[in-house]
Amino acid sequence: MKFSLFSASAMALTLGLLATNPASAQVVTNAAQAESGTYDVEPSHTQVGFSVLHFGFTNYTGVFSNVTGTLKLDTKNPADSKLSVTIPVDSVQTTSAKLDGELKSDQWFDAAKFPKATFDSTSVRLTGHNDAIVTGNLALHGVTKPETLKVHFIGAGVNPLDKKYTSGFEATTTIKRSDFGVKMYVPYVGDDVHLRIAGAFERQG
Repeated sequence: MKFSLFSASAMALTLGLLATNPASAQVVTNAAQAESGTYDVEPSHTQVGFSVLHFGFTNYTGVFSNVTGTLKLDTKNPADSKLSVTIPVDSVQTTSAKLDGELKSDQWFDAAKFPKATFDSTSVRLTGHNDAIVTGNLALHGVTKPETLKVHFIGAGVNPLDKKYTSGFEATTTIKRSDFGVKMYVPYVGDDVHLRIAGAFERQG
């Protein structure tokens, strides 16, 4: 009898939580169940984080924001999916306002001359149910080179705040900044730049 009462209480609690937050019941964590379509980047919750080794002491981090772009997601034929994003270089931010200014200067990213970085995919290859390798062209600091992202699908569903269908991904890669002509303080400040990208996309139409 106690078990039955406990089970009934647990079920009531679960139903109550779903009733107050119905969107939680709609989130899928299997990429194949996400809705295909054309998505726009949701800039408020999309971040491009970077990390470099600083004089051998610390892995120093920062972030780019205000990303724009589109994702054409085809869950039935993932290889037909396309990604195109634009990152405003002057959105760079660290914990030091002085460093932020230096990074925007012509010694580093030269944001005045090269205000945008872009990534346009050329191929998508699944490596698991929720994982893919996305290859594309990265344009940064006046140089365009092929780079590869390891992409992991996190979840998709209706955002309970704006009621828009949203798909979320995490992507990682490592690039050499000297390949793009950003050579200031190499090798004292690391040449390898580790990127971790949180991407939120809202389906259109």
